[in-house]
Amino acid sequence: MSRTKSLAPSLDPPKFRNLLLRWYRRHQRKLPWRGQTDPYRILVSEIMLQQTRVAVVEKRYKMFLRQFPNARRLARARQQAVLAAWSGLGYYRRARSLHAAAKLVIRRGGFPRSSVELQALPGVGRYTANAVASIAFGEPVPVVDGNVQRVLQRCLGRALSPEQCWRSAENLLDTRRPGDFNQAMMELGALVCLPGTPLCDKCPIAILCASRGAGPKRERVTRRKATLAYVLVRKNGSVLLQQRQTSSSLMPGMWELPSFDATDRKIAPTFKLRHSITTTDYSVSVFVDNSSNHARRPGRWVTLRTAQKLPLTGLARKILRRLDWSFTA
Repeated sequence: MSRTKSLAPSLDPPKFRNLLLRWYRRHQRKLPWRGQTDPYRILVSEIMLQQTRVAVVEKRYKMFLRQFPNARRLARARQQAVLAAWSGLGYYRRARSLHAAAKLVIRRGGFPRSSVELQALPGVGRYTANAVASIAFGEPVPVVDGNVQRVLQRCLGRALSPEQCWRSAENLLDTRRPGDFNQAMMELGALVCLPGTPLCDKCPIAILCASRGAGPKRERVTRRKATLAYVLVRKNGSVLLQQRQTSSSLMPGMWELPSFDATDRKIAPTFKLRHSITTTDYSVSVFVDNSSNHARRPGRWVTLRTAQKLPLTGLARKILRRLDWSFTA
């Protein structure tokens, strides 16, 4: 198949590449993983960036690499230590998969160098494998994430199936600079071709774009509302924490505060906060009760300093931070 067969007749791929890469050279964000060719560091950044905002990842990426600077150090670490370092990023299956991938890389004697081989690593799909292969090894393979999909559909002026997006991205790809091109496509979607109102007047490829606008509006996902209640039990400078069952479908093995049933009690929460996970917004009430009734609950007494080393749920970390502002966010 011709590299331009699935593209709009009016689209000029060489011009598209030149305009995009020139813009990227001038306007790319200075991010800690930019300019990297180490496949381990690229893999860490790509896994972290899945469903997590760039601003959050910037800080946590640096902290994670200080603790686990290479695949060997990560492979040798205990899973509890890896989960603790990941605490606050959410979607902990990513951390477990990254840990397992590091072990496999060490066993095989190094990183796979092709996108096909990279997909054999735990938790690595087509997008992540292609991102690592193109950026670290210069393999001419495209990437398609939500940002790239939006750019392609607007530029071509029509809805595309997932496989059509991949074919279109491949047809546009600059095979001489695949890593830069892929990052430029993602950057364009993140900074200019925004989901709601695209900044068409700042777009380097507006002259080639069939839409030059937002296009048809997508149906908004209705967010669910829910409430949670926890009890904060303290004794001799320690707090009581409980570990989620390893068989739990959500955050198995993570540590959290004991749940609290306040329905039959006329007691006001000590403080409230909000917490969001995927499509649910939680209103969280935290009650302080140091009575002997709660003190006998099963769990583990830990100091705040020790708690920072445990794989806490993001919500538990947020609650404990209210107690001590030096607690790691």
